[in-house]
Amino acid sequence: MSEGVAVATAGVDGLTPAELAAKYGLDVSGRRPSLTTYTRELWARRHFIVAFATARTTASYTSAKLGQLWQVVTPLLNAAVYYLVFGLLLGTDRGIPNYIAYLCTGIFTFQFTQSAVLSGTRAISGNLGLIRALHFPRACLPISLTIMQLQQLMISMGVLGVIILVTGEPLTAKWLLVVPTLLLQTVFNTGLALLLARWGARTTDLSQLMPFVIRTWMYMSGVFWSVQTLAAHVPKPVQTLLYLNPALVFNDLMRYSLMDTVQASSLVPHVWATAVVWTAVAGAFGYVYFWRAEDQYGRG
Repeated sequence: MSEGVAVATAGVDGLTPAELAAKYGLDVSGRRPSLTTYTRELWARRHFIVAFATARTTASYTSAKLGQLWQVVTPLLNAAVYYLVFGLLLGTDRGIPNYIAYLCTGIFTFQFTQSAVLSGTRAISGNLGLIRALHFPRACLPISLTIMQLQQLMISMGVLGVIILVTGEPLTAKWLLVVPTLLLQTVFNTGLALLLARWGARTTDLSQLMPFVIRTWMYMSGVFWSVQTLAAHVPKPVQTLLYLNPALVFNDLMRYSLMDTVQASSLVPHVWATAVVWTAVAGAFGYVYFWRAEDQYGRG
């Protein structure tokens, strides 16, 4: 028995196990790669990320008779309900030109962030079988789910464009600003999804709590009413916090891009700079934060 231990300790050809691993380029199974290596591996699987997102998009409504039409019907029904409550009953449409287009744009834009965050929360805990069966960068999952939400939004954007034109808004060159706005929002949403994916992997109850958090965030983001009108009647620190809300920032940018009745003077201060900062912070922090727990996902 002692001789076997001695041989195992000595290794082969007089080399210890650590020296043998170094000699033949072996590494510890499941060890977290460096951030550079991880990013390279993630980029190498970009086609898998898109294919996985497309497959999930196609399969998400297969059991429903209307199929993928629900991607359009759902936000339209939400818009109808919110218009009834906030526009007709509560009168929050006062002072807002073309309230229907204003409301629909806010709902479609916020729903993109909402869906990405909620999907990210379950990205790890909902795919444990795949994680334990295959080796791949786990960031593929929350990223692909965000792309899935973007694909669904692109379908909805066609309907939103029709609504905006029918309600009297002209087609202008400002519509081109939708592209950088969606690009910034997608990176921001991806960062949030990565952040929530790590939290959700540790605490499965988070997926039950997040809908309440998201609903509160929605009410504070000017989806149904004008934050700028409220900000004129609150203390300066509260006003600043309202203006720094990233969901409000992306809502403002999308409305400015699509609606001629939304002027630059009505946007939150430094709206583009704020959007870029939020995108950079959320994207970078979410990615690094998720990567730091790469070797823990799927265990236990």
